[in-house]
Amino acid sequence: MKMTLAKNAPPAIPPHKIIETHFHLDYLKEFSTEEILSQCHQYKIEKLLTIAVSPSNLNTVNELTKRFPEVYGTQGIHPHEAMNCYAETYEVVKKNIDENSKILAIGEIGLDYYYNKSPKEDQATVFQNFLEMAIKLKKPVVVHTRDADDDTANLLKQLAPSLCPQKGVLHSFTSGIPLLECALDLGFSIGINGICTFPKGDNVRDIILRTPLERILLETDAPFLTPIPFRGKENSPIYLHSIALKVAEVKKISLEEVLLTCYKNSINVFQFPTH
Repeated sequence: MKMTLAKNAPPAIPPHKIIETHFHLDYLKEFSTEEILSQCHQYKIEKLLTIAVSPSNLNTVNELTKRFPEVYGTQGIHPHEAMNCYAETYEVVKKNIDENSKILAIGEIGLDYYYNKSPKEDQATVFQNFLEMAIKLKKPVVVHTRDADDDTANLLKQLAPSLCPQKGVLHSFTSGIPLLECALDLGFSIGINGICTFPKGDNVRDIILRTPLERILLETDAPFLTPIPFRGKENSPIYLHSIALKVAEVKKISLEEVLLTCYKNSINVFQFPTH
């Protein structure tokens, strides 16, 4: 199965509803929030999980979930922002989770040694603190990891057994096979986004092959990582279909099987309401 969309063609409307499991609604600038969500409805994006990353957007994400019925959210601090995470930050996260049933997970949290925008010690402390909070609050986690495979694996091995049964997801996974196997063994799902369509995305296509379909979640990480054939445009959840097509192509299965299974996976991992 080959993707045949021309570069300037509009996205195809998928044959099954989709859940966007990782994007940044407050970062999208090309259209208004209302326009974005209207487009998502047209392209069968039924529910969307917008991700908190910094002290400055914790409440923004929380409020978006209250304004729009299809929007759900997370609370957490990205490793880039670890040095800006203080006691009051954890208090805000816990308060928003306690008071808002549409906050479904803690994240994105983790380690990023590629940019090292925060000291490694701060990253590790914040990651561990949020894993421990997730255990107490019985929430899945959204994990960001880049060039930090060993330290990520060590912390997950230590704390993941006490997380809720669905564990969570290692999103935008581009790490090595040992960390992939560790994550799968611990019960985590793997987030696949537009990188799988890139010419230099062979490693991610290998990850797709090695990951059971029942453990794959579809995500865009919009506005970042726009998939082919839409490179050059701001990313959007409406491009999820292109990612699903590539997963189907790599696994040599039908698009319908990918969409149906990944939809169920998303419900299971994040416990989206189904009514």
